[in-house]
Amino acid sequence: MIMMILKEEKRNLFEVDNKYYLAHCISEDCAMGAGIAVDFNKRFRLQNRVKNIISEHYNTVGEIPKCVLVDKVYNLITKQKYWHKPTYESLTQSLLCMKDMIEFNKTKYLAMPKIGCGLDKLQWSKVREIICDVFKDVDIEILVCYL
Repeated sequence: MIMMILKEEKRNLFEVDNKYYLAHCISEDCAMGAGIAVDFNKRFRLQNRVKNIISEHYNTVGEIPKCVLVDKVYNLITKQKYWHKPTYESLTQSLLCMKDMIEFNKTKYLAMPKIGCGLDKLQWSKVREIICDVFKDVDIEILVCYL
């Protein structure tokens, strides 16, 4: 039986078990200069790697990807510029792209902050609903960490 499990825990996202892949939201320009993206970039040196993947994908396919996987980090691209705000639709599109990647890679454990809800100002109750809807038919445990 396929079952998505969503847990919310007060804990440091960067101290979860190594079995977890991580996810967070970024802008297409890969600024990563504010919020939790700063910590992701410091820990995993993502900025240039993600930029290169975006550029390569754009040159090959002709469009910007909605999600980029680097090592064990899913980078959800939810807006064009760092000062823009994502919409529930742009977040949904990024989550759908990540879902395809998760199924392809057979990822079973995913940890993330309350995506889109910090500096991006989306409402967690709506984001949580979207996550539950997108992953309802995926065999995965999603851990949402907050401090």
